[in-house]
Amino acid sequence: MQFDWDDEQLALRDALAGFARRELNEKLRERDADQSFSLEVWQKCAEMGIQGLPVPVEYGGGGAGPVTIALALETLGYACRDNGLLFSLNAQMWGCVSPIVRFGSDEQRRSYLPQLCDGSLIAAHGMSEPDTGSDAFALSTTARQTGDGSYVLNGTKAWTTNAPVADLFVIFATTDKAKGLAGLTVFLVERGTPGLETLQTVEKMGLRTSPMSGVVLSDCVVPETARLGTEGSGMAIFNSSMDWERTFILASTVGTATRHLEETVAYAKDRKQFGQPISKFQAVAHRIVDMRVRLEAARLLLYDLAWQKQQGRNTAVHSAIVKLFLSEALVQSSLDALQVHGAFGYTAESQFEREVRDALASRIYSGTSDVQRNIIAQRMGL
Repeated sequence: MQFDWDDEQLALRDALAGFARRELNEKLRERDADQSFSLEVWQKCAEMGIQGLPVPVEYGGGGAGPVTIALALETLGYACRDNGLLFSLNAQMWGCVSPIVRFGSDEQRRSYLPQLCDGSLIAAHGMSEPDTGSDAFALSTTARQTGDGSYVLNGTKAWTTNAPVADLFVIFATTDKAKGLAGLTVFLVERGTPGLETLQTVEKMGLRTSPMSGVVLSDCVVPETARLGTEGSGMAIFNSSMDWERTFILASTVGTATRHLEETVAYAKDRKQFGQPISKFQAVAHRIVDMRVRLEAARLLLYDLAWQKQQGRNTAVHSAIVKLFLSEALVQSSLDALQVHGAFGYTAESQFEREVRDALASRIYSGTSDVQRNIIAQRMGL
């Protein structure tokens, strides 16, 4: 493996870093406090081509490969402090765009992908339900086929990222409970379809600029052309999207952890106690060294996985390893950064208290850390 960036990749990295610093951090403390999603910022991201990174050029995207995408997302994590925005972008790209790219008909791709790339549509992934979480396939939402080929959807989705602002919903439902997972089917449901309703926005501990709510489907009728893939292909679609999501949804945290490290080193060298910089105290220095070691390991794991995906390899276990390690590393490094900054780190002014709140969710979404360990253990034959 060789990760010497070419001129095009370096130009993308520099452009994204400058853009993020200029456009994505304004009034973040206020937006976090108000739990406010910025449509204006979302549109600016689209104009930079961020939402279209994994989309083929013929459908309005950038057609970037996995390694380039990892570099772009790492750069955004470094220059953009709005972790909620980055989470919403990733939720759309991997939970919604990726399934349409890989399983959609040409008509579905042409109908939705260009608008998802240019920011005129926002999408939400509806799999989790009030009584399901880690047991994702125990869902109760049903899809009953009518005589004219349409489907009637009934059920409730929970914790659906982007739902309050979404125009398109990727809904998982079962067409035949007797078939178990073989009956799982996916539908593309547009906002405004009779019978589809989004619930009150969920107030969260962190990632507060990323809107989330439940989705209710009550005798919601969709045409056969709204079905994504074949009937019963839902499990394959879900597994594919989760593999891509676990690969990239935490790629930005490598950049975030880099920023944490740089700011913590600078503070430790500048802050003096007992007549010397606190960086000279072994307890502080060792904590910062651990941050550096985790960062280097995280970066290597991320780019190794991105390279494997670029080679077309099966990455199911590797994506679980990366999701597990990057999430745990982010939480610990954000806590270490706060600890080194002491009382100042605990204040809203420092921004590290928000970084900790945002980081904690990474051990829950896209499969908890324990679920990732179960996946890895199963592949090891344990």
